Amino acid sequence: MTKTVQIGDRVIGGGNPILIQSMTNTKTENVADTVRQIQALAAAGCDIIRCAVPTMEAAKALGEIRGQVSIPVVADIHFDYRLALAAIEHGADKIRINPGNIGDVSRVQAVVDAAAERRIPIRVGVNSGSLEKNLVEKYGGVTAEGLVESALDKVRLIEGMGYDNLVISIKSSDVLMCVRAHELLAAQTDHPLHVGITEAGTITSGNIKSAIGLGLILHQGIGDTIRVSLTGDPLEEVKSAKLILRTLGLRSGGVEVVSCPTCGRTQINLIELANQVEHMVADIPLDIKVAVMGCVVNGPGEAKEADIGIAGGIGEGLIIKHGEVYKKVPEEELLGALRYELLHWK
Repeated sequence: MTKTVQIGDRVIGGGNPILIQSMTNTKTENVADTVRQIQALAAAGCDIIRCAVPTMEAAKALGEIRGQVSIPVVADIHFDYRLALAAIEHGADKIRINPGNIGDVSRVQAVVDAAAERRIPIRVGVNSGSLEKNLVEKYGGVTAEGLVESALDKVRLIEGMGYDNLVISIKSSDVLMCVRAHELLAAQTDHPLHVGITEAGTITSGNIKSAIGLGLILHQGIGDTIRVSLTGDPLEEVKSAKLILRTLGLRSGGVEVVSCPTCGRTQINLIELANQVEHMVADIPLDIKVAVMGCVVNGPGEAKEADIGIAGGIGEGLIIKHGEVYKKVPEEELLGALRYELLHWK
């Protein structure tokens, strides 16, 4: 079991629930836009948010941002150690650095000292794209073994400076390499692990890569916090992360929507209806399964494993509860009738 690390008012590691992270894509210097996005992400289920800190203005903005949001804020630092110091000074709940690109040891020490003074966790991040040349040469290319050695070298550096309030992140866009690296790393450290597939891609390809990679890693009991990295709206990252955790039985709560594939028997616009249902239930705090079926012939039978379902017919639809037909409603009232039943669920 990994050690516990506190990030603001949240805790990861030590068998605590796996927390969901995302990253803002606003300019951090634009406080209003960044706060607005973080609030939307928190409402969608994001537990921890990371913000890019490429400028001193962005570092200073963290203080204003932190005071207006309800979830911990992580400062993402590249290269300039002074930005890490400023981010800590202005209230970051955690910083993400790669000690290898911060500069010489004295600069890393300055960041570690500042973090230690405020008990701010440091996420040590290593990506396959920035693996040190000597490790690439040692292992004959970018490998899982090289990623792990790089990460542990940096961890030992910071531990040698007297600080162990750390989270480790090793990421690769190669899914199976990433899985192997996490397996190796988990056997060699008890620091909490931040898990994700970096540069996973667009909504479709990124979700597939992330679901496979995170699924294989998390199913082994490895990982304490996750981010699904997508080229798209960060809200999609949070939705995908929640679904991955629910599918693995690692998180409960929220309405799960299942729907049948369309076929020649489908008598309604099932694709549109299923998307409407998924959107509609997002704000309903129930831990139940909702089925959306395309025909009244097989709908009731196929929906038996769901708590409630709907099935479409020609001009009318069925509300199904626990596998039994509950009522018939006109097709145009089907969505509204389902929402009514959910809002009055007992």
